[in-house]
Amino acid sequence: MDKLSAILNRFSISAGVFYSGGLCGLSAFDDAESTQGHLHLLSSGRVQIQDGKGRQIRLEQPSLVFYPKPIRHQLIADEKDKARVVCASIQYGTGPNNPLANALPEAVIIPLAESAMLQSSTALLFDEAFHERSGRDAMMDRLTEIFLIQLLRHMMDSGKLSQGMLAGLSHPQLAQVITALHQHPEQQWTLESMASLALMSRSSFAEHFRELVGQSPGDYLIEWRVAVAQSMLKKGKPVNLVANAVGYDSASALGRVFRKKTGLSPKRWLQQ
Repeated sequence: MDKLSAILNRFSISAGVFYSGGLCGLSAFDDAESTQGHLHLLSSGRVQIQDGKGRQIRLEQPSLVFYPKPIRHQLIADEKDKARVVCASIQYGTGPNNPLANALPEAVIIPLAESAMLQSSTALLFDEAFHERSGRDAMMDRLTEIFLIQLLRHMMDSGKLSQGMLAGLSHPQLAQVITALHQHPEQQWTLESMASLALMSRSSFAEHFRELVGQSPGDYLIEWRVAVAQSMLKKGKPVNLVANAVGYDSASALGRVFRKKTGLSPKRWLQQ
């Protein structure tokens, strides 16, 4: 299994297109209780985007703006801008505090002309979005999910990520370890076994991992195990089975780590 599929197969990432067409006026996204990210694709015209972190983005060519996590923002255009957009919400199987969402910048802004692959997939999406056909809504959602995978692939291959899980997966030696952790969280990993897999000394491995991923190998493994546990719990798996599947001897052992990372027991987290 390739390194990106190992992540995508662990978590259900879904897209829902909620608007497509001309944009005139102000569209605000400021729900304080939101648990989803947002993807905005400009097909033609011009649009301005302002967000809660003070960014003011002016798009004057076909482009994408992706907020992986919930953030207050506004899309602004008037009639003379002739903006045509596709807007989608992005849901993660374990909520916005997801390893994949955490691995991305707060805002991803890319002109579509930067990548022939992105242009090709958005051409299909725009064709569906601006024509009335049977199955249009379902097709737009699926095409948006495919586009997201292509976007992740583009960001990894183009070196746009300076730190985080995806940046680590772009490193030839660290990628071996991170992919193995993703595929086999149940194994009893040690710093020695991880460094050996990377063909590095313990100190060199730990230093490179922290510098590129942004946390120690041990902390990363714990966070990944908790995220996998959350995904399994949402699928109705019993806590004892989940604990063994992510490398803990008992439900109580998982519960201690789970509570430390989330502030809640597995049962309480699932209820909420």
